Parts: sequence; structure tokens; C-alpha cells
Amino acid sequence: MTITQPKAVLLIRNPTAGRRRRGLVDAVVRQVRAEGWTVELVDTEAVGDARRLAETCDAGRYAVIAVAGGDGTINEVVNGLAQRGDDAPALAIVPLGTANVLAHELGLNFEAAAIARTMISGRTVAMQPGEACNGGAPRCFSLMAGAGFDAKVVAGVTAPLKRRFGRGAYLWRSMIEAQRYRPVRYAVEIDGVRYEAASVIVTRGRHYAGPYVVAPQAALSEPLLHVCLFERWGRAHTLRFGLALLMGRLPRAGGYRVIAGREVKVSVLSDAGEPGEQPVQLDGDDALTLPVSIGVASGSVRLLQ
Repeated sequence: MTITQPKAVLLIRNPTAGRRRRGLVDAVVRQVRAEGWTVELVDTEAVGDARRLAETCDAGRYAVIAVAGGDGTINEVVNGLAQRGDDAPALAIVPLGTANVLAHELGLNFEAAAIARTMISGRTVAMQPGEACNGGAPRCFSLMAGAGFDAKVVAGVTAPLKRRFGRGAYLWRSMIEAQRYRPVRYAVEIDGVRYEAASVIVTRGRHYAGPYVVAPQAALSEPLLHVCLFERWGRAHTLRFGLALLMGRLPRAGGYRVIAGREVKVSVLSDAGEPGEQPVQLDGDDALTLPVSIGVASGSVRLLQ
């Protein structure tokens, strides 16, 4: 007996993301329906809604679960799908957020026609998400975990500020954090070998903050973490790293290197008198605090590209 795949999409939309691109979702829905597919659109109302929908989505009813939102909403859906194994629809993305890092990583076209084609006939890439834990239940991330400067920037950007200014909110907060800079040092253990860094990003992919490349050798299809170490301290070096990122030169910058591994531990070596716990960002959301253990999740998610 031949089992036919349902021609249906569950589209989860974050109504607060991408207010300037609201028409994109409508255009994608029209084109997918024009191909004879059914689209059920559900708006999230609170944090956790997207994860719950991904966990309970019926794979016998929907061939695809799509996300119209930013990296944070995608993160929720990835967390919901990662533990389901084969009992999960493929994941498609309608990029609406501030950075859309995963969309850049997959090389997606941001036009409605291309998004619709990917949703109904794109090829699948199996990705094992990263997984971070600081004593509680582990949390998955599709692309990155960060501690240090970028995590402090993320922690300082409120949702209203991000909705109002978009990427400008992160630039503004980066300037504040650069002025408040203290030489905090982090211990980073990669597969049992210890390093020190002024800031660290643990990533599954090549891109960061949108189209900018931080780990040229990374690939979502490989179950490896790429640990980006910023090894020089000081406000001037922080600004230099930021400029190198924007100019596409960070991988070649002095005092920066990337090390591949499977198990990573990050902790505070010296807090330099900085009060409070040190934050950890996951996929651009303030999520955990140090110390944290990071690995690759056992489950996988099928991404459409």
C-alpha cells in the first residue's frame, strides 16, 4: 500500500515579528494554496506557544510545519521538534525577524515565490541542534549559544525596543556595552582542552547576526560545534572585532580563532568586579546563565531549503 504525504502546512506566525513585512506571509500563503496545498495559519499569543504547537503537530495531517517569525520563534519550534525523531513534519521558514540567521544559513531566498516553492518542494537537510544546560533541563538551539559581549547585548535589548528599532536596537545596545566594558574572562573547555577568552560564541553554522560569517567551516549537516574564541581583552579589541564582523573579515582577525569540538563547557574565570550572573544567549534570546555545558542534541530536525 502506498502512503501519500498530506499536502498541508501548519504555519505558525509570531504576530509581533516583522511588522514591516506582514504582506510576505499573505503572499506565501496565496502561492502555496494556488499549488493545491492546504495552509492552516495559527498566531502565537505567548512565549511557549510555538514550542507546544511543534510538539503536538500531527505529522499524519501536516507534511510541513512552517514558522513566520524571527530566530526566537524558530528556536521554540526546533525545541518542540527535536525530541520527536521521525514523527515530525519538515520545518520551513518564512523569515520575518530582525536577523533571520537560520534563513541565511540555509541560503533561502526572501521573496514570497521562492519561499512558497521551498515550502512545498524544497529538499530536506537533517540538522542536529545544539543543546545547552546549566543544571536544569537542556535547551536546544538551532545555531548558536553565546557568552560575553554578545550575550550582554542580547540581554539588554527589550522586546519593545527590538520591535521599534529592529537591528538598530542591537547597535545601540552594543555601544552601551562597549562603554561599560569590563575585562571579564571566561574559561572555555573544548573536548577536555581548556582555553581562555574575552567572549565566546558556540555555533552550529557559519553565520551570525544575519549574513555575517563567523565560522567558515561549519555545516548544519555535520554534528559538530564550532567554538569562536575572542582571545583579546579591552574595549578597543571589542570594537575591532565588531568592525571586522561587519566587513566580512572576522575569521582572519588577530586574536580570533575557531575550534571544532563536540563537548564544550563555559564558565567565569574572572568577573572583573562585574555584578550579577553572566548571561548566555541562545539563538539571539537571553536564555541561561553561566556556567553552561553545550553539546549536540541526539534528535534531529528536517529543515527545508
